[in-house]
Amino acid sequence: MKKVDALRDLLVRAVPALAADPSKLAIFVDRGRVGARMGNLSFEYRYTVNLVLLDYAGDQDAVIVPIIAWIAEHQPELLQRQDSEPFGFESEWLAQDKQDLSITIDLTERVLVQRVAGGVTTEHLADTLPHDSFLGAEDARLWQGLAEDLVAGETAIVAPR
Repeated sequence: MKKVDALRDLLVRAVPALAADPSKLAIFVDRGRVGARMGNLSFEYRYTVNLVLLDYAGDQDAVIVPIIAWIAEHQPELLQRQDSEPFGFESEWLAQDKQDLSITIDLTERVLVQRVAGGVTTEHLADTLPHDSFLGAEDARLWQGLAEDLVAGETAIVAPR
């Protein structure tokens, strides 16, 4: 599943504690399902990804902001949900400054399957929406590239006031 790999890559690059020790990020795929219809080999993965940051001592905002930016690009319909809750989290405090942080996100991945001579090919399709489908399209530019800026160090998560 390509979205799981993309999320892992982003978090390891964007969150300083994970960049220093990527083994502090555990990822689980829960409740995986495959949607498919008769007469077509194309399908859709449907699953919940559970990202667990172990012994995390950083600011939660440094994790949440890149995830929201990633969702805006790779699973934008989650930001249009009626409940305005694109994902959930749980935290187990291990000490005053350390926690295990668990984030759960419901994801889908559409896979186009085409017959070719000698077999089939598969292509994972993007889940992006056109910019004008967002309410307040001028805000779409805010999300565009934010995850990459965080990774490149061009944007930083600063301590809350």
